[in-house]
Amino acid sequence: MDADNARVVLVHDWLTGMRGGEKCLQVLCRHWPSAPLYTLIHGRGSVSQEITNRPITTSFLDKLPTVHRYYRYLLPAMPLAVSSLRIPRCDLVVSLSHCVAKSARVPEGVPHICYCFTPMRYAWHQRQAYFNRDRTGSWKARLIDRLLEGLRQWDRKTAAQVTSFVAISRTVQERIRDCYGRESEVIYPPVDTDFYFPGTRSRDDYYLVVSAFAPYKRLDLAITACNLMRRQLIIIGTGQDERRLRRIAGPNTHFLGWQSDEVIRDYLRRAQALLFPGEEDFGIVPVEAMACGTPVIAFARGGATETIVPLEAASSADSVAPSPTGIWFTEQTNESLVAAVQSFERGARELHPRAIRQQALRFSRRRFEEEFFAYVSRTLGLPGVPSRKAA
Repeated sequence: MDADNARVVLVHDWLTGMRGGEKCLQVLCRHWPSAPLYTLIHGRGSVSQEITNRPITTSFLDKLPTVHRYYRYLLPAMPLAVSSLRIPRCDLVVSLSHCVAKSARVPEGVPHICYCFTPMRYAWHQRQAYFNRDRTGSWKARLIDRLLEGLRQWDRKTAAQVTSFVAISRTVQERIRDCYGRESEVIYPPVDTDFYFPGTRSRDDYYLVVSAFAPYKRLDLAITACNLMRRQLIIIGTGQDERRLRRIAGPNTHFLGWQSDEVIRDYLRRAQALLFPGEEDFGIVPVEAMACGTPVIAFARGGATETIVPLEAASSADSVAPSPTGIWFTEQTNESLVAAVQSFERGARELHPRAIRQQALRFSRRRFEEEFFAYVSRTLGLPGVPSRKAA
């Protein structure tokens, strides 16, 4: 047996759209085209054929009518749902998890690698972003606190069943250590730098956001800052926060909904810069923007600090400092983001598309494949590095 031909079972939280986690899953599905996939919910037509061209087993939650519209509110039922999945005998289980996938019951003696996007953010480090006390009454807040404490205990307990954790960033590596008391190896997610590359058209006069509309993404900062500065802002995405975001948007903000990868690439190529105001676990979109030669203005916490080279650091006296790829802002306030945009506009000439793309190439899909499948081989006790199956 080698890692290419091992009997692998994949587990993913849910299949409701092609976001960063699904792009990671797609690479594994391409490598193991026959691997069965277990997930809580499968929204038909929501993910790529490379993912769906295999046996997919879902939980009882998937039988609820139109569940893909409200599944986030079913968080209390998700521990039961993932434990109901019956994983068959195999050589290896690989879970891709930011919620409950890592807690799937694996047959005794089968190694389980968890590619961890983050410990359950709702229950741990971003509870306030999802369950803001200002938006809930005191009795609801107490009920939520009790629910989340139970989820944290369950999440920590089931982490012990994972053979080994792989973190998507050093940020997540720290969270795994803090939440679970476990060590992990960092393997950055894959970015399709072959698909995302600079275009030939000149830049247009707009800033861009590409994101799901989740509260912790802080898209309200991008909207308000562009309102204050009277800058054009184009937003690609949808999500549960859409109604609130549309309420605060001015006439200079344009919502396009979800778009194809080709359309997103076109907007990335022509934007003045990508705005990335949330604290992300890694953040694939900023690297896709850089692969197109586009600068990124990002909040200086989380994965963005590992991928974006800020103008101020690259402009230091250090002659070997890397070329800048964007701007960081240090506080999630309108004032801080406005100041970062102004700093970007003053120093834009120092941000060169070729150097920006060079930074993105450090996170290519080929690099991910080499590192991840070598890790799988070591986990299975196999010699050498498995062959890479090219797309």
